[in-house]
Amino acid sequence: MTYSLDFRMQVLKSLDEGMTFAEAAEFYNLSPTTIQNWKRRVHSKTNRQTKPYKIPDDVLLNDVKEHPDDYQYKRARRLNCSKTGIYHALKRLGISQKKDLRTPKSLSDQKSDIPQ
Repeated sequence: MTYSLDFRMQVLKSLDEGMTFAEAAEFYNLSPTTIQNWKRRVHSKTNRQTKPYKIPDDVLLNDVKEHPDDYQYKRARRLNCSKTGIYHALKRLGISQKKDLRTPKSLSDQKSDIPQ
């Protein structure tokens, strides 16, 4: 939960006026560690320093179009990454991993000649 800048400044002003960390924590119902962190940096972090994705979106989308019925481990082998990476990339793109219950796209739509 992110607290407003006004609230943070109010807590830090109380510290400057002589209140201890423990007293401020109890009064404002906060953790003393939170107040100490605010003392070091008043402003909250606005963005994360995330590393770039290993699997480019366009490459994964093309792979899904070319191989719609493949399992995640097959995609991972083709794209040289982990199954977990494929899972998170598909989730990030909003692609469901549900299988098509009809015949796979690679097979024809005709019924088999084998009698039942």
